[in-house]
Amino acid sequence: MHVIIENGRIIDPANQLDCVANLYLADGKIAAVTNPPDGFQADMRLDASGQIVCPGFIDLSTRLREPGQSRKATFKSEVIAAASSGVTSLCLQPDTSPVIDTPAVAELIKELANKAGYRQILPIAALTRKLEGNELSSMLALKQAGCIAVSNAGAPVTNLLILRRAMEYAASHDLLLIFRPNDYWLGNKGCAHEGAIATRYGLPGIPDAAETIALAHCLELAELTGCRVHFGQLSCKRSVIKIQQAQKYGLAVSADVAIHQLHLTENDMIPFDSAYHVLPPLRTEADKQFLRQGLASGTINCICSDHQPHDVDAKLGAFPETEPGISSLETLLPLTLKLVEQHAIDLQQAIAALSQHPADILRLNKGALTPGLPADICVFDPEREWQVNPSTWKSQGCNTPYWQHTLKGRVTHTLQAGKLIYRLHEPA
Repeated sequence: MHVIIENGRIIDPANQLDCVANLYLADGKIAAVTNPPDGFQADMRLDASGQIVCPGFIDLSTRLREPGQSRKATFKSEVIAAASSGVTSLCLQPDTSPVIDTPAVAELIKELANKAGYRQILPIAALTRKLEGNELSSMLALKQAGCIAVSNAGAPVTNLLILRRAMEYAASHDLLLIFRPNDYWLGNKGCAHEGAIATRYGLPGIPDAAETIALAHCLELAELTGCRVHFGQLSCKRSVIKIQQAQKYGLAVSADVAIHQLHLTENDMIPFDSAYHVLPPLRTEADKQFLRQGLASGTINCICSDHQPHDVDAKLGAFPETEPGISSLETLLPLTLKLVEQHAIDLQQAIAALSQHPADILRLNKGALTPGLPADICVFDPEREWQVNPSTWKSQGCNTPYWQHTLKGRVTHTLQAGKLIYRLHEPA
């Protein structure tokens, strides 16, 4: 299949491209930018006039609820949501049921992805067996089965010696550790940031120290073991400062932030509305601004959705009793573009944080429009407005604080390995 994407504004941060031109795809790969290869005959033409053409997005943290919780969502429903959002690669956290701690479960993930027609679901292996924090998983076997990294998925590791041994094991096999810093015991089963809002409404709080202390422990062990570490879903100012210092002194660490943490704070929480129940919790305005500064400076490398779809029952009941998480794949692009509109970052930085940088961290041969690379492409209209409602929403989980909000920025086409997997059919 030969495809021409015509007249779009091509933005490719990896190659420092920003120009209006044609993009040529052949046999699932990027063939050329601007000038067609010799003898190129198109089987399909896509008009991208007035739109942006960029590398497909790589989401570093998602839950698709399969296997084990298909009442909440399925691969089939969530890959449609991903495709409609320009996401061409999904990193699946290991806290599935069963946990991704054996090659058999990793193979099951591949089978489910193939059945859903979306092959680029990348399993992350559990750091410890059953994520119980006691016994190391078989990391080498999991890597050989296709797992791209190992992670604690937010689950506690019972003591620092186990974490040290896990990091030594990961380092010996050149496996990336994706670590979600949270001291479970300091968190004390809280559900909101420990501050004025939690106090006012009687909600059990989680201090930012629960994150920063766990992060500091892991940084010390990263230096001791030489393990490559990526810190997932940072939420507070002091975490950004610690990462910044570690990078300054040469530690091989990187970090991401969930998109909602860059927009929402504890002050935005509607009292007792469980759509705002997330972990880590929404923190202060100062934390939000520092996360934005960390993204702009490159201390934070990536933006992820931290997509966690839930059924209605999971979000019913008293706020502390509900399950945390936002269904957020479909708001990832418009909320990232809002950062650009608010001058927090520029458009090149925004696209790099969703494509080039995740690919670099995972050492994937993706995230750029370089000839010869897989043709994972997102085409979007940055000015197109749409409302979050049942007619536009694809995910099975409707748990978002943005329900009925009007957002700007809409994907019109998504290609995965040169195959068109999404085309917007809404009226212009």
